[in-house]
Amino acid sequence: MRCFIAIEIDEDIRAALGDLQQDLMANANIRKGDVKWVGPEAMHLTLKFLGEVRDNEVVNVCEAVKVVTACHAAFDLSVNEVGCFGGRSARVLWVGAGLDCPELLELQQDLEDELALAGWPREARKFSGHLTLCRIRNTKAGFEMARMAEQYKDFDLGTMRCDSVCVFESQLKPEGPIYTCLGRYELQ
Repeated sequence: MRCFIAIEIDEDIRAALGDLQQDLMANANIRKGDVKWVGPEAMHLTLKFLGEVRDNEVVNVCEAVKVVTACHAAFDLSVNEVGCFGGRSARVLWVGAGLDCPELLELQQDLEDELALAGWPREARKFSGHLTLCRIRNTKAGFEMARMAEQYKDFDLGTMRCDSVCVFESQLKPEGPIYTCLGRYELQ
């Protein structure tokens, strides 16, 4: 099964993300099929993507998350700053989540370390807390969405409390992914 480790987004932030997406859709000069929007109900703050995990390894993943969360206190993080991955022609439009939050960075790094001890490869890229707003399907739309990101870079959606970490299963379906929480572990 495909698995990842993430922090769930609270309802107020989800609603604000939906409003931001509606505003972007109304103001961006793109065709409907140029962009695939991520529904706010499907958004989460991914700490570690694991990919395919054998059923018998899920217990080890959950145990690693449990060990790490037992050593971290709950914290608040800001959700702000629209940005993009992909340079001048964006491929992904996102909102930053905990971009300057040392507690988030320490939690993610400790998860990375604990999972490496359990045999999971370390992520090659530096962690950047974000919530994906959309994926962009062509270069022209990518230029437009990069321009929009610049206009919204100071956008602030508020603050949310992070008090648990979840291990999720991701089932890919034609209508979109289905996420199932396999284990929720409280921060202290």
